[in-house]
Amino acid sequence: MMSRHALVFGAGGLIGRHLVLALRQAGVRVSAASRSPESYRRLARWLGDPAPADLRVDFGAPYLIEGDVDDVTEIYNCAGAYRFGMSMEEARRANVDSVRAIAAFAGRLPRLRRLVHVSGYRVGGKEPGADRGLGPYEASKVEGDAVLRGFDIPWTVVNPATVIGDDSDQQLGLAASVKEIWRGTMAALPGGAKTFVPVVSVDYLARFMTLLPLDEAGERASYWLLDDSTPALPDLLALVGRHYQVKVPRLRVPVPVVRRLPRWVTKAEPETFSFLSTDRYPTATADAFAARHGLAMPDFTAATLRWADHLAAHRFGDAPEGERRFTTVAGVRTFELGSPDAPTVVLPGLPVNADTWAPVVEALGQARAADLPGLGMSAGGPEDWPTWVAALGARHLVGHSIGAAAAVEAATDQALTLVSPFFLQPRGGAVPFARWLLRLVRPEALARRLTGDAAHAHALRSSVDDLRRGKVAANVARLLAATRSERRRGSLLAKLSRHPGPVHIIVGARDPLTSAVRTLPQATVTVIPDAGHHLQLTHPAELAQAIRSFGSSERPAGGRHAVRG
Repeated sequence: MMSRHALVFGAGGLIGRHLVLALRQAGVRVSAASRSPESYRRLARWLGDPAPADLRVDFGAPYLIEGDVDDVTEIYNCAGAYRFGMSMEEARRANVDSVRAIAAFAGRLPRLRRLVHVSGYRVGGKEPGADRGLGPYEASKVEGDAVLRGFDIPWTVVNPATVIGDDSDQQLGLAASVKEIWRGTMAALPGGAKTFVPVVSVDYLARFMTLLPLDEAGERASYWLLDDSTPALPDLLALVGRHYQVKVPRLRVPVPVVRRLPRWVTKAEPETFSFLSTDRYPTATADAFAARHGLAMPDFTAATLRWADHLAAHRFGDAPEGERRFTTVAGVRTFELGSPDAPTVVLPGLPVNADTWAPVVEALGQARAADLPGLGMSAGGPEDWPTWVAALGARHLVGHSIGAAAAVEAATDQALTLVSPFFLQPRGGAVPFARWLLRLVRPEALARRLTGDAAHAHALRSSVDDLRRGKVAANVARLLAATRSERRRGSLLAKLSRHPGPVHIIVGARDPLTSAVRTLPQATVTVIPDAGHHLQLTHPAELAQAIRSFGSSERPAGGRHAVRG
């Protein structure tokens, strides 16, 4: 058998990178055609070793690719622009001119067995001008499909539905509707009982594509790749809403009504409405191909909910980097960031979330931060805290403000680091209408309130988003009021005084402790100069160093009050 050498255009995108991975797992030599070194480096970081060969592509040059490619046996075109709101000129340049250039290039390769082109389930097989109501994206994809078919080369077209995956970075179409469900901003579910917006798992799509050059029946054929078990759109969104444990709208709006609504109501590009269709698609040939090669479609519900979790954990593209996930702790759906199962666990305070601790967690290394039940992005409520904290499996609990209380109440013999523990500090004043103020607060105002400087607003945008979801603001308001209870404060102090493990207290110099700390002879105190209550926002490096030094050779010996400069 001839050895395989695959050239992948658009290798840095969602489909492209999974395709490169699947080809590598199949033992195929892969070259990635990238427009820039930065794009290739992102791909290489995602893949890990060994990285594919790096070839530079220039769609404006006659040669298209720099380098020796005469032994390429298969080309995969995953390039193009998946965007709505483009001009027709921009769309044609991305989705028509690129296809023409790649097909012409493919025709010059002496060993080419197949050019696999990625089109779309709504556009595959149509003739240009067949539907003059198409927007620039769909129209350009239709034209690109037709251009390819005019070349005398061995091509195959794949027409995938909405591509989902647990590392998806695409935020258009169905993902935008899922975002509205998560945020609770969708007033009514769009579509009816037959509105069909199907999905396909990116892993399945990638494996399917790797098999196409091996099957002669696939030459000059088109395959619609989608999961026919995808429920009607309102039911799909309701499924995701139940998984998110958020309120799902009961009202359904028929598609003709959706199309007549003003854009400020729908918050969607009008171009996307053609996807709200009752059409079904010819999947029989793709199903037969998959069966012939022993390829099984993954479970729809499991794949869709993993995708939905990834979107929410990464805040729908606003937090693309880092280890972030939803997990279940003591039966509570929990958001955490950092190293999975790390022994050091941070419990954030009020009214902020785990995201505000990301720089500290990264500096610590083997650590994670988890939103307390009922706060941030975690489900449940304060009544779950004792069993939830115990189930985290932490050997070192770092509790900030209200998180310090949760750590003390649930701790057994773990090491405790308490950052700005409210029950050892002067009691704050009551805040009238706190629930409503929290739901309406802007990042700049919150930054000034917490740190005295609006420059920290960027680090608080996700906390503000969380305060506008569900019952989070109400939970924060109740917990803030409870911090004023002298009975609660005394109970926490008494329990801390009996804690058998090591205790480290970290405060800012502008947010001092009360004399109650003198009743804790086993505690080491670190004071960070020129800092207030939210040290993770204003002094993350110094805070990480103080947490790290506890229990190490740098830990202050013998002294109850140690000052760090």
